Amino acid sequence: MFELAVEKTIAAAHYLRNFSGRCERLHGHNYRIIVFLQGEQLDDAGMLVDFTLVKESMSGILDKLDHYCLNDLPEFAEISPSAENIARVIGDFLARQDFGRARLHRVQVWETPNQSATYFVS
Repeated sequence: MFELAVEKTIAAAHYLRNFSGRCERLHGHNYRIIVFLQGEQLDDAGMLVDFTLVKESMSGILDKLDHYCLNDLPEFAEISPSAENIARVIGDFLARQDFGRARLHRVQVWETPNQSATYFVS
């Protein structure tokens, strides 16, 4: 089994709904998003999947989130934009993408250098 990881960073604001504490107020983060793909077979070039393909697929969702207030976006109209839900929104989007012989395994969202949430897709 092979696993690869691709990381991108976005900046976004949010506030947590149904929460009592500092995070119920508008604030921002530099989110570090790491996507993990797994697979058994490498291609003739010795790769599971081209990193460029993964980065382009990530941009399909991250460009919609970057430099926005997440609460204002349709993806978070019904759910609070917690790190857990951000990971799930990204994971659900990427799970619909074609990575050839690789499959999306998990998405990890780092809200701070010391705190992250992970969504397992498979």
